[in-house]
Amino acid sequence: MWPVVMALLRRNAVYITLPIAAVVGFIGYNLEDLLSDKYTPYSPSIQEIRVKRLADESSVENAAKVEKLRLNSSVLERNLSPSLQPKT
Repeated sequence: MWPVVMALLRRNAVYITLPIAAVVGFIGYNLEDLLSDKYTPYSPSIQEIRVKRLADESSVENAAKVEKLRLNSSVLERNLSPSLQPKT
């Protein structure tokens, strides 16, 4: 009996797997819809942030007094493995 069933399943696998995949996908889609959080917080766009920054009066007044960006440590010291860090 099992060899006959397996032969039928093998021969008609294309017609069997599509409805099963559709049912599993439908259930998963609706389950995700019920369980997931749909709230996405608002964040301003990069253009809005740039316009706001350029319109800021304090940065326009102090445009000539810009401090240099300096790193307190070298780039190679930032991502040291724990075994290479100096012992304090």
